[in-house]
Amino acid sequence: MTSPRYPIAYQLYSSRNFPPLEAQLPHLKAMGYDAIEPWLPAYEENPAHFRKALDDNGLDCYGFHMPLTGLTDEPQRYIDIALTLGARYLIPPFVAKEDRVNTPDFWKSIGDKLAIGAETLAEQGLKVLWHNHDFEYAALPDGTRPIDHILSAPNVYFEIDCGWIVRAGADPGAELARFKDRILVIQTKDTAPIGTLVDDGWTATGDGIIDWAKLAPLFRETKADHLVAEHDNPSDWKKFAKNTIDHLRSLGL
Repeated sequence: MTSPRYPIAYQLYSSRNFPPLEAQLPHLKAMGYDAIEPWLPAYEENPAHFRKALDDNGLDCYGFHMPLTGLTDEPQRYIDIALTLGARYLIPPFVAKEDRVNTPDFWKSIGDKLAIGAETLAEQGLKVLWHNHDFEYAALPDGTRPIDHILSAPNVYFEIDCGWIVRAGADPGAELARFKDRILVIQTKDTAPIGTLVDDGWTATGDGIIDWAKLAPLFRETKADHLVAEHDNPSDWKKFAKNTIDHLRSLGL
């Protein structure tokens, strides 16, 4: 019996350099995308207008990226945005380099902040997910990793970015297995060989060095309910978007 295909969302950050963003939506729908994962500030000025643009193009929003301070300082604002967009996942994706402290306690504190936000959001049926880059996989002086401390917090889930894990020198297959009960979203970011300068070394999914055919069966072992296409700096966003979704569908995802 064939597993049902995953809904696939497109992270709008990928084509931020090719405005207007709304003009991209019908192209993405035609390619077969089911949803948009927006990043701040794409939805900030007028969430209701952004929702209408999605509705007009037959696209959903399952989750969106937001600042960590949004959870700690103004959670109701982001709850309202989530309810307006129809999203269920709120996803802080980053700690600025100047704010990072190289200790387990600091990274545990990040998890604690996420957990407090998760408790507030749970009343509305919403979940908090962390999105990784490479720095969460760099060993701390005691040999532990930031990602393990972040995800040790209760009710904090994971949007795993496979490309950044490879860039960090870690194994995305091992991380998919390690956090399978926390992973609700999988970003299928791909990377060219390390040292590639074109497009900052990122590629469409399937055009890089990650063995997606090997990883795909592991997706089904997680709790992920959709996939997200992302590229940090494509020179041709349409080519990236089309090649990515075509490759994912060719794998039966």
